Amino acid sequence: MPELMRSAKLAIDKGKAQGRDLSYLKQLSDYIIPAMLEALHKEPDTEICVSMLEAINECLQISGNLLDEGKIRSIVDEVKQVMTASSSRKRERGERANAEDFDAEEGELIKEENEEEEEIFDQVGEILGTLVKTFKASFLPFFDELSSYLTPMWGRDKTAEERRIAICIFDDVAEQCRDAAFKYYDTYLPFVLEACNDESPEVRQAAVYGLGVCAEFGGSVFKPLVGEALSRLNVVIQQPNARQSENAMAYDNAVSAVGKICLFHRDSIDSSQVLPAWLNCLPISNDVIEAKVVHDQLCSMVERQDVDLLGPNNQYLPKIITVFAEVLTGKDVVTQETAGRMVNILRQLQQTLPPSALGSIWSTLKPEQQHALQSMLSS
Repeated sequence: MPELMRSAKLAIDKGKAQGRDLSYLKQLSDYIIPAMLEALHKEPDTEICVSMLEAINECLQISGNLLDEGKIRSIVDEVKQVMTASSSRKRERGERANAEDFDAEEGELIKEENEEEEEIFDQVGEILGTLVKTFKASFLPFFDELSSYLTPMWGRDKTAEERRIAICIFDDVAEQCRDAAFKYYDTYLPFVLEACNDESPEVRQAAVYGLGVCAEFGGSVFKPLVGEALSRLNVVIQQPNARQSENAMAYDNAVSAVGKICLFHRDSIDSSQVLPAWLNCLPISNDVIEAKVVHDQLCSMVERQDVDLLGPNNQYLPKIITVFAEVLTGKDVVTQETAGRMVNILRQLQQTLPPSALGSIWSTLKPEQQHALQSMLSS
């Protein structure tokens, strides 16, 4: 079904739909999506439910804001039903596990079945994320209805995957709805702050990303929480194995969130301490989306000669040049535009710094970095 809708949209976009316009795509989605919801409602097999939810989400992404309120209502109602049925099945399995004749083989089966339920919740999270991104604040009345289904997912008795999904949904709401989402901060931010130090790296990543979003868009509502947020983020960053593969995404997102606090809440922090500590964490490279944001922010700060970043007598300049070198010779961690600005900064430094000072910084770089930078600076 998503392929059918995608083909129709592509034909309309390319002007090959024989006079048909977006109203045709709306007719198609008005026919397909309710039929899929009806089929989902009757489907007893969990694995097929997961595939159907995935297909519905793809259809929602294609139809976008062509959906009317009635269709959104039926999607939300079906989401409630899916979540209720899934929770009920998990509860029944929990009761089975407590039975006297319960054995290890059945335990393994229950574990597999519960993992399938998590995939259902994952797809529900994707659908809600799509609806929030498409309709933004106008979706919030429906989100309010769903909150009684979502808040139990934050509980310590829930799986890490359920907690991650619940946090991701709040992250989407905070990011897409901006000021309209402030009313949820009191309810959800305490959970997000606590989840920054969750034992699951995936939960930590979702939580620290959420703090970055709230730092960027939360304004005065987030300001009273800046101190605690920095403290929680610092724990993630300072973990001895923070940069190992399983923790690296959480680390990168925590570094990005600290950068956003420096950018949007400078007056609430000791920037002469926090900014050099942030600089010391750079570059980041695992989450390439956040890496591009962070390295662009660093570039902007250097361009405006941020005194807290450069330090007394430009003492942090060697570190900044080293980060530029690693970023410019790294893989997919900087946009082309930011890279161009970094090269311009390095050219200016070539002209303004004493040759001996620049030479000593240059000598700390790897030979291949020196060669690559020389090539960029001379081109």
